[in-house]
Amino acid sequence: MKAVQYREVGKGPQVVEVDVPEPGPGQIRLKVTAAGLCHSDWFVMDLPAEQYSYGLPLTLGHEGVGVVDKLGAGVEGIEVGGSYAVYGPWGCGLCHACATGRENYCPNAAELGIAPPGLGAPGAMAEYMIVDDKRHLIPLGDLDPVQTVSLTDAGLTPYHAVKNALPKLRPGSTVLVIGVGGLGHVGIQIIRALSQARVIAADLGEDKLALAREVGAHETLISGADTADRVREMTGGRGVDAVFDFVGAGPTLETARAAVAVDGHIEIVGIGGGTLTAGFFATPFGATVRAPYWGSRSELMEVLDLARAGAISVHVETFGIDDAVTAYGKLHDGTVRGRAVIVP
Repeated sequence: MKAVQYREVGKGPQVVEVDVPEPGPGQIRLKVTAAGLCHSDWFVMDLPAEQYSYGLPLTLGHEGVGVVDKLGAGVEGIEVGGSYAVYGPWGCGLCHACATGRENYCPNAAELGIAPPGLGAPGAMAEYMIVDDKRHLIPLGDLDPVQTVSLTDAGLTPYHAVKNALPKLRPGSTVLVIGVGGLGHVGIQIIRALSQARVIAADLGEDKLALAREVGAHETLISGADTADRVREMTGGRGVDAVFDFVGAGPTLETARAAVAVDGHIEIVGIGGGTLTAGFFATPFGATVRAPYWGSRSELMEVLDLARAGAISVHVETFGIDDAVTAYGKLHDGTVRGRAVIVP
C-alpha cells in the first residue's frame, strides 16, 4: 500500500510503498477514506536529531477517518464496513483521566510507550491504518469523511479550549482570535456556536481575514506591533475577556498578554514555540493562562454533533496521496486556505 512517511531527519515527507498492516488482538484495521495535514506534522519534522523522539520511519497523519476493514481477535461492538473517526490522543485506558475520556491528559502514556497515530504510532496518511482499541473510534454516521476528518484535531482542539473558557464568554463579552488558519477558522465558528461573545480576529493576511469574516468574526485586524493597542481601542480600553492564540509564537503571546482584560483568560493553542510570563506585573490581575492539549473523547462526539447540526464546518483543500509532498509544501508555506486533506 502507499503511505506518507517521514523517514530521515531533516528530509521532509515521502510517498512510499509499505506492507498492509494486520490487526492484532483487540485492534481494528481501517481502510482510510481521508487524512488531515497539520502544522504539528511540520513541528515534528523540523525537530533536530537530538530532539526527535517519534521513531523512524513514521507514517504521518494524526487526523484520520475510515471504513472498518478487518477486526482483530476479541473485538466486538464495531461494525465491519462502518465509517468511523479516529480519536487521536491515545492513553492507557486505566487511569482517572482515561476513565473520564480525557485521554489527552493521560499521565501514563509516555512511560508505557503509547503514542498517538502519526505522532509515534503509524498514522492515517496511508491506504490502511491500525487503531489500537475500539474506544478510539467514534461513528461518523452520515457525515462526509473528507469534510469531517479535520474535526478530529482542528475541531476538537479549539473546542476543548473554548469549552474551558466558556465562563468568560458571557453575553457582552469580547474575545480575540489570533491566527485564522486550520484551527482558528474552526475556533471562530465554535465560539459563535457556544456563546454570544463578540469575536475579533487577527492575522497577517487579508485572505485569512476574509475567511474569518466568512465563518463569523464580527471584526478583523491585520496583525502587527499595534494589534493589542487597536484591540483595547475597540473595547473602550478594557481589553478582551478571552484570547485564543492559534499561533503561539513570541509576538502573538505578547499581543495576548497586552490585549487581555483584568480577570481575563488566555488559551495558548498554537505550538509556535513562544512562552508567556505570568504573574504580578506581567499579566493583568486575575488573568489566567492555559496551554490546552487536544481534547477528550466525549468532546469529539460533541464536535461531530455540532457538525451534524450545521453549526461548524471545515474549509478543506483536497489532494491525492501521490500529491502529499506538494500538500505539505503548501502547508509549510502557509498557502492552504483552511485545512489540507489527503484522500487515498
